[in-house]
Amino acid sequence: MLAHDPLADLGVRSDTDGGRIRVWSEHASAVELVVFDRDDLDWAVERTPLARDEHGVWSGGSARLVPGAHYGLRVDGPADFDHAFNPVHTLLDPYARGLARADDGSWRGVVQGSFADAGFEWGGVAKPRVPLDCTVVYEAHVRGFSKLNEAMPEALRGTYAGLAHDASLEYLTCLGVTTVELLPVHAFVSEERLVRQGRINAWGYNTLAFFAAHAPYASAAAQAEGAHAVRREFAGMVRRLHEAGLEVVLDVVYNHTAEEGRHGPTFSFRGIDNASYYRHDAHGGYVDTTGCGNTLDFGHEAPVRLVLDSMRYFAEELQVDGFRLDLAATLGRDDRGAYSPEHPLLQGMLADPVLAEAKLIAEPWDVGPGGWQTGNFPAGFTEWNDRYRDRMRDFWLGDLRRERETGSAGSGIGRFATRLAGSSNTFSEERGPLASLNFVTAHDGFTLADLTAFDVKHNLGNGEQNRDGTDNNNSYNHGVEGEAQDPAIRAARRRSIRNLLGTLLLSAGVPMLTAGDEFGRTQRGNNNAYCHDSPLSWLAWAEGERPRHGDALLATTRHLLRLRAENPALRPIRFGRDGEVTPGASRMAWYNADGETMGIDDWNSPAERTLQYLAASTPESEAFNRILLVVHARETETEVALPSPPGVTGYTLLWDSAEEAPSATLDGAAPLAPGERMTITGPSMRLFRADGADDADGADGLEGDR
Repeated sequence: MLAHDPLADLGVRSDTDGGRIRVWSEHASAVELVVFDRDDLDWAVERTPLARDEHGVWSGGSARLVPGAHYGLRVDGPADFDHAFNPVHTLLDPYARGLARADDGSWRGVVQGSFADAGFEWGGVAKPRVPLDCTVVYEAHVRGFSKLNEAMPEALRGTYAGLAHDASLEYLTCLGVTTVELLPVHAFVSEERLVRQGRINAWGYNTLAFFAAHAPYASAAAQAEGAHAVRREFAGMVRRLHEAGLEVVLDVVYNHTAEEGRHGPTFSFRGIDNASYYRHDAHGGYVDTTGCGNTLDFGHEAPVRLVLDSMRYFAEELQVDGFRLDLAATLGRDDRGAYSPEHPLLQGMLADPVLAEAKLIAEPWDVGPGGWQTGNFPAGFTEWNDRYRDRMRDFWLGDLRRERETGSAGSGIGRFATRLAGSSNTFSEERGPLASLNFVTAHDGFTLADLTAFDVKHNLGNGEQNRDGTDNNNSYNHGVEGEAQDPAIRAARRRSIRNLLGTLLLSAGVPMLTAGDEFGRTQRGNNNAYCHDSPLSWLAWAEGERPRHGDALLATTRHLLRLRAENPALRPIRFGRDGEVTPGASRMAWYNADGETMGIDDWNSPAERTLQYLAASTPESEAFNRILLVVHARETETEVALPSPPGVTGYTLLWDSAEEAPSATLDGAAPLAPGERMTITGPSMRLFRADGADDADGADGLEGDR
C-alpha cells in the first residue's frame, strides 16, 4: 500500500527495535498494548499506551513485540448506547496472524515472523492459474475430507497435512477436479448456544480472526509447537496442492463475526469500536442481514480495508488462489444498507492487482431487504447460481414426481435448456456463461444421494426440533422415504443421481461438485449438518463403508470430468449471438426428438420432454470440437432421430446415463449417422461427439442460449 495511506500497515510489523502495532478505532479515548508472558497468558509483562493520529489509527511500539510474542489490546471510550468499551477486557487485534487462548477463555494475538524463520520455503512452486472455463470446483471440509482415510498416518487425518497427503492428492487428481474450495479455515469459534448444548460449529461460519488459520485443523504436533507451526502447515498444504496442479479457494465469512448479537461475547471488534465496525439501527440495536446476530458495516472505510487486507494476505503471503464470499450481498451494502455492485469493497477486489487475478466467487444473497442479488455482481465475479440449482433439481426430480402423480410434468423443457446453456437470462452478455457457478448441491442442503431419497429434512439430531435447515429442497424420494429395499426404487434413484451429475458437469458455466457426491455420500436426510463433526459429515474411505454402487458412480464422475476437459464445446467462454460467429462462444442448435429445429410448442409444452442440444466450439486456443447432448426426461422409451446439420458426418457415443457405469463397449463403437433413429430409455441423457469438419454457418437456431 502507498506510504501516505492512513490505514496502511495495520496490525503488527517488526522493526529494528522489536515491533510496532497500528490499530484503528474512531471512537476510543485510550488504547493500550498489553504483552503477556509466553508461558502464562494471564500475566501481563508490559503495558504500552498507544498514540492516536488524525485518522483514528492508534500506534506504538515495544521491544517485546517480536515473533512469538503474545499480545492483546485494552480499549476505553465513551459509554453511549452504541458503544461497548471496557478497559478491563483484553481484546484481540483484528489483524492478528496467530492466536493463543488464555485460561479465562480470552484470546491473545501471536506475532508471526517470516516463513524462513519458521523453516518454510515455497520452493519456486507457482499458482496453477487454471483458466476459468477449465475450472471444476470441489467443495470440501478440511477435517471431514480425510478424517476417515486410513491410507495416511492417523496423526494427519482431518488436518491441513492430511489434505496435502499423497493419498488425498492422488484421489483429487484422479477424480479430475481442478480447484479445491475449502469450507471456512479462518480461525473460528462455536456459538454460545451450541457450547451450552455441548455441540460445536463444525462448518466454521463464525469467524474469530480474519488473518489466522484455524488451529484445530492443524496436526497435534503443529498445534503443540505454536501459531507459527499452524501457519507453516497451512502454507505447506497450499504448496502441495499447487505441486499437484490443484488450486485452493477459501470460503470466507466477512459478513459477520463470532461476537454474535448485541449481548454476545466480546472478543475484538465490539470492544475496539462497536459503533463503527457493526451496522446499527437508530436505537443502537444491531441490523442483522446475515442471520447470525451482527453485520459488519461496510459503509465505513475501516471494515472495507480489513477485508481487502485479509484477502490480500491469504492470496499473496499464503498463496491461495481465490475466495468464495459468503453472503456476499452484505459486502456490497453501503452506508444506507442498500446493495450496489459499485460498492468500494467489491470494486476494491477488482482493482487490487493481486485479488483481480484470483478467483472471486460470490454467494449473491443475504437475509436482509433486497438481499437476493443473483446476476447483479460486477464483471469479474462468478456467482453461485441458485436458479440453476433449483431448475435442475425441479427438472429431474420435481417434474418426475408430478408426471408420476398427475400424468404431466407441468412445464416445458425450455427453462432447463436456458440453464444448460449458461443462464443468459440471468447473466449479462458482458459477463458470459462463466459468471455462473453451477451447482446442484452444496455443504448446506441435501447431498446428491439424499436429494433422491428424502422428501423432507431429518434434522432432529441438530437439537433444534427439526426447525433448522430449509424446507424447500426440490427433492424426490422416488416413493419411499429414506432407505429403500425395492430394487426398482434404488435403481431409479441412482439414475436420477447420474442425470443430475451429468447435467452439472456438461452444462456451460463453472461446475461445483460437493465432496462425497461423486460416490453417493448420504447424511441420512440431514440437510443442515453444521453441528456434526462425526462420520455423518465425514467422507468414507474404507471398502464397505461407502454406499453400494458407489464405485460405479465414482467411475461415472471421473468419466464425465474427463469428457468435460476433452470437449471445449461444453465450456464456452462467451455467449454467442444469433447469426454471428463469436470467438470463445459455442454455436448452439436445438432439435426435438424428430431431429427438427425446436419450435415454440417444443419449448413450452409439458408433453415435450426430449431435447437434442448441438454445440460447436469457436476455437481461440483449443482445436475445433462439436458435441450432441440428447436429453429424454420421461420414464418411457422414445425414438429419437439424430439431427442432420451441415458438416456433421456421424455421432460417436461418449456416455449414456442409463448405464450404471461408463461402458467399455463405447470404445471402438461405430458412429451413428445423421438422421439415424435410436431408441432411448428414460429418464436419461446421452452425450455424443459430433464428427465432421467445422462449418461456421451450419448451426441453426440461437447461439449462446435459447
